[in-house]
Amino acid sequence: MSAISHFKLVDSITEANECHTAHFSSRGLEPGTTIVAASGEIDAANALEFVAYALRDGDHIERLVVDLTGVEFFGTAGFSALHTLNVRTAGADIYWAMTPSASVKRLLRICDPDGALPVFDSVEQAVQAVRARPAPLLKLVP
Repeated sequence: MSAISHFKLVDSITEANECHTAHFSSRGLEPGTTIVAASGEIDAANALEFVAYALRDGDHIERLVVDLTGVEFFGTAGFSALHTLNVRTAGADIYWAMTPSASVKRLLRICDPDGALPVFDSVEQAVQAVRARPAPLLKLVP
């Protein structure tokens, strides 16, 4: 049984994409929440495609969970992709979280020692975190 099987899926269709040595797939949970999973290798050959894939429906999502537990190799371009994802989701007001594989954790220990990226131990924890999204901050109007 999947860790997220008790969450309501919006649809049962999983959209998939093969990109060099990686496989990307997505599925919608309740409206506004998407889980994007990657497996294989994320490196310079496909890191930008991963960000584009993860945010391709950015106009229709409020919460994004990135499941990297199937990633066997994660190069520095993968970390740059996560940083780009972090910046772009903040700009689009999308709350996001991720679950890393062992290879992703290894690189995060080096490149993100302060834990600035939203990392969780399981997809279920990441889904709960994005569901508990804090209220938007008030904006000052000049």
